[in-house]
Amino acid sequence: MNDRYDVVIAGAGPAGAQCARDLVARGYDVVVLETESESEFPRQSNKSTAGTFHSMMASFGIPDDVVMQYTDSVVLESPREHYVRDQTGAVLEFAEFKRFLVEDSHEKGAEYRFDARVTGPIMENGEIVGVTYNGDEEVYGEIVIDATGPAAPLAKQLGVVDLKRENHAIGIEYEFEGIDIDRPGFADLHDAMMLRLDHNIAPGGYSWIFHTGEDTAKVGLCYIQNGSHQRYGRDSFSIDDYLNHWLETDPRFRDAERIEGKQHRGSAHIQAPDQLHTDRFMAIGDTVPSIDPLWGEGIHTGMQSGRAAAATADSCLKHDGVEPTAENLAVYETLWHRDVAPNANKRLLMTQLLYLASNERYDQLMRDLQRLDNDTLAEANKGDIRSIVRLFDTDDVPLLARFAKQQLNFDLGDLL
Repeated sequence: MNDRYDVVIAGAGPAGAQCARDLVARGYDVVVLETESESEFPRQSNKSTAGTFHSMMASFGIPDDVVMQYTDSVVLESPREHYVRDQTGAVLEFAEFKRFLVEDSHEKGAEYRFDARVTGPIMENGEIVGVTYNGDEEVYGEIVIDATGPAAPLAKQLGVVDLKRENHAIGIEYEFEGIDIDRPGFADLHDAMMLRLDHNIAPGGYSWIFHTGEDTAKVGLCYIQNGSHQRYGRDSFSIDDYLNHWLETDPRFRDAERIEGKQHRGSAHIQAPDQLHTDRFMAIGDTVPSIDPLWGEGIHTGMQSGRAAAATADSCLKHDGVEPTAENLAVYETLWHRDVAPNANKRLLMTQLLYLASNERYDQLMRDLQRLDNDTLAEANKGDIRSIVRLFDTDDVPLLARFAKQQLNFDLGDLL
């Protein structure tokens, strides 16, 4: 078995597998180390609700046969209101989607080692030159990429990421049948992806229903373990308790039944990244903290980060004598901020402010969106200040003051 490659990638999720696809297309020797066994992949890592849009499908050549349901609209709900936006999309069968990325890159030349848990970096002269896995096995590469998500065994040991517990988002999802998709008093969810802002269900977060055909849907929720969750959450309630509460109180689930084996749990971090790379090393996907608002579509951004890392690796490896030092890999940071997370700081502030608002303000937000043009939300999501300002009114002064105080406390905490 070979122990030296151009690039070593830890993690076979969408970011890691897409990075491998792009690298082997350029002719590089690539090995991907994946913790799960090949026969069960991706049972444990099947963690995404898998909503995406046609831009991702087209950009990365994703086939139709991994799509559970094409959708025509995105619905935003609050406790008493809702807003419908015409926007085509797709709900993926996430396991099939991940298997496609792995099989496609493997057929084109990437090597995969399953049952291979990465445990740490191999260092020489202060630089990473390879990784250890399964305790004492070793593999070496000119460039090493961490695509393991929040586990981040390499990025953490190299000091590239510092993932804060108070920014840790956790999620749970089940697939159901027997859902009342067009319940009177609610938006029609046929061929729709619905996101709900409601602190009674997901304090400091959001919940969702993604239609997957007939009376079936993916149903889940996610929240961030931050001040907003502490402000609105219930004592001793776990994420399972919140989901069960929603299932018991929402009439759309009165006759719903869980589909056996279709359950997913996952996590990510909602914070600005510190670093993205160092000598001979890049972090991609959810290994880099996510900063998008709730409609930011993590699958697409994760794969974009894999593509940016592949282009960066190519910029060094294709030239003899060009070492992949931190300086020469800096193009990755440029591509990340341009293509993966433009206006990152503004969008992060928008996310934090959104989860700080009350349920009553969520109702008002839905009414505001109904009277504003459709571009306002899209541009606000991109970090456009004028569009963000249009979403506020004079009654938001106390909310903005509380947000400013919260930010000041965070900044002082960093200084101390």
